[in-house]
Amino acid sequence: MLPVANLHLKDLYETTVEFFALRSPAFSYRSVPNDEPDSVDSEPPSPSGISPVSDPVATPQKEYTNLRVKRGAAKRARGPTTCSCRTLGASTAASALYTMRREHDATKSELARSQADSARWEEKCKLLEKTLKETKDMLRARDFEIEVLKQDKAKLIADRHSRERPPSSLDRRRSQDIIRHRSNSSQSLSQRMRLGPELTEHRDTDATSQASSYPRRASSDVVRDNISTISEEDRAHAKGMEVFLTKTDLWSGAQIIQAVQDLNSEILQFAASAVEVCTFTKQRTSQAKIGQAVNDVITRIGPSLTRMLSTHDHSQDPMLVQLALQGCIAFCISRALSSFCIGFQSKGNITLTQIYNRMFQSEPQPTSSRWRALAHKHIHELHPELSDYAVNEMTDTILRWTLDVFLICGCTNPQSNSSSREAFRTRFQSQVKRISKNACALAQIAREEIMSANFEVVGAESGRAFDAREMVDVFEDYGASKGAVLCTTELGLRCSTRKATTGTSATPEENIERRLLLRPKVVLDSAMDVIDQR
Repeated sequence: MLPVANLHLKDLYETTVEFFALRSPAFSYRSVPNDEPDSVDSEPPSPSGISPVSDPVATPQKEYTNLRVKRGAAKRARGPTTCSCRTLGASTAASALYTMRREHDATKSELARSQADSARWEEKCKLLEKTLKETKDMLRARDFEIEVLKQDKAKLIADRHSRERPPSSLDRRRSQDIIRHRSNSSQSLSQRMRLGPELTEHRDTDATSQASSYPRRASSDVVRDNISTISEEDRAHAKGMEVFLTKTDLWSGAQIIQAVQDLNSEILQFAASAVEVCTFTKQRTSQAKIGQAVNDVITRIGPSLTRMLSTHDHSQDPMLVQLALQGCIAFCISRALSSFCIGFQSKGNITLTQIYNRMFQSEPQPTSSRWRALAHKHIHELHPELSDYAVNEMTDTILRWTLDVFLICGCTNPQSNSSSREAFRTRFQSQVKRISKNACALAQIAREEIMSANFEVVGAESGRAFDAREMVDVFEDYGASKGAVLCTTELGLRCSTRKATTGTSATPEENIERRLLLRPKVVLDSAMDVIDQR
């Protein structure tokens, strides 16, 4: 809107005339009437006599133009700001979208981990339920064995009482003997009447008094002695039976399984770490230098796998070396745990093992288990240094066998010289010693702290045919399991329990119930196809 209000209204008449005079040149001042009487004779005013005024239209137009120019400048000044705001808003939206995507990906990853954890916990739950069911069955079997043993104990006590209890018949026999003795003595007295009536009468009186008092004293003493003897023997027998009837276990079957699995994990970690620091080459050392090492490895993991190790190229993928190393360590530990007492002299171990196997097949389960626990405990008490000796010996054996495997595989680091081998021993000695300690601890638990069964750590022999019921193929997910067993990479666990005898004529082996709680993992001949494809 134009600023018309700024026009002055003073002298409106003259201003209007001036306005039209400026806008219309033909306009005559004479045509304008003059109302004042005094100015009738006066001359009309000339244009030169009129005061000049600014154009009232041009000024607002100029101001309007200036305002439009300023407005345009203001719009142009505000233009980049608006654009920058739009750019900033777009970048903010993109950043928010990227953040949402990252959160979405993190949520998906967490969901996948939660699903995996849930599946793992479900498997553990199923395993625990299975173990609980087996434990209940075992408890029922134990209760049945306890009842049978109690019945046997009652029969033994009754038989012993029947043999030792009747003192009355014994007293009668003794009294009869005394009467017979009296009759004999009376006959002898009648024959000796001629020696003197007084002496004979005196002796007869003494004999009669002794004979009359002796049966009463003998009868009471025999009854008292028999009762005290029977009660003391019963108490001693019951106390001894109580010790050997105890079948309480300090470790459950699930805990033993977990201990074996932890031992397998430590073996796997050591084998992977040892292979990772080694370097292998295609060139092999001469057969004359490694002949002894090859023969030693053959006795541990078999000829097939030893031949593959000595001829295969491990410079690109040492997977086969790691599997062979696991097999050597598993064989070392299973052989040590098969003995009666780890670290004890071999002849003594053989004898004790034979004795225990004989007792396990012929005696009740609590009796053989208690004997095993006491024997193992007292061996360690007689030889306190036996535990440390066993751990150190097993550690040295594992390290020596590991270096033999590396030697036949063409390993250049560590080399065959003593300094390089000693550096390798120093680096991995603590890790291998931990494996040895856990193996010895597992042996002590199985020998001394388990009374209800006999737990054995088992592995599959090299060259044996594959049986899916007794072992697991390591590469079963990559194809069909074919061929013979090359080595055992993870140890298994077997539980043996002697059944309660029911009076039937069964062989000792038929009375033993064996269950495989954990199947060992093995490498088959078909694994080479998978390894060559890597």
